[in-house]
Amino acid sequence: MNDAASLVVVGETLTDLAERYGLPWSLTAPGGGLVLQRAERGLEIAGDIKRYGLPISADFVSGAAAHRRRYGGGRGQLVARACGFGTGVVPQVVDATAGLGRDAFVLASLGAEVLMVERVAAIHALLEAALTSALNDEEVAQIARRISLRHADSATALEAAVSDWPHQPQVVHLDPMFPHREKSALVKKEMRVFRELAGDDEDASRLLEAALDVATHRVVVKRPRKAPPIEGPPPQHVIESKTSRYDLYVHRSLKSGGGNE
Repeated sequence: MNDAASLVVVGETLTDLAERYGLPWSLTAPGGGLVLQRAERGLEIAGDIKRYGLPISADFVSGAAAHRRRYGGGRGQLVARACGFGTGVVPQVVDATAGLGRDAFVLASLGAEVLMVERVAAIHALLEAALTSALNDEEVAQIARRISLRHADSATALEAAVSDWPHQPQVVHLDPMFPHREKSALVKKEMRVFRELAGDDEDASRLLEAALDVATHRVVVKRPRKAPPIEGPPPQHVIESKTSRYDLYVHRSLKSGGGNE
């Protein structure tokens, strides 16, 4: 689903943003649907609380990001292990389905150079606002300087998105929307917002193909633990937790192939 059809940018201060992304704009919020607006805590996407829950925003400074940075488990975290962090190895990572940037920020906090690629205009706007805030915060500015951001659809334009990034795309991280229709999948209202803006990643196999073409060392794909792999070549390795797993598609070893020292 096109986010331009389901979301309205609201507020006098955001006319330039609406024009830049080609999104509809209104001075005041319409009666229903989703809005992108400026609030006390920054840029947010909001809608009816009963349907969508509390407004969502990207935040690299406080809240869950700060807690995970301090107590998340460092290199022992599943995403870090999947991306190949190890003794003497700090990979350069392209997060090709950035979402709200949570995994990207974790990887950057562990020392990686990270490129976030996000196709949904409204989500990209949240990431850009969060990155600007982080760069102005003394505690996390050094981490934020390791993060770059592109607005692109990784399934069709990943190679172009990484072309001017001054680092090697050693690892491409994918977390595609899983087309899950069970009621349990609707419990998390934040996911409902993402589904309305982005739809399911029905082109996940094309996304994997693009990632395999771009990654110099490995592609890592986050999946629900019991979900089938993405259609395409089988993964060579799997790393699991209780609720999720990473499928690993390895071109060559990071240890022998030049992960940052």
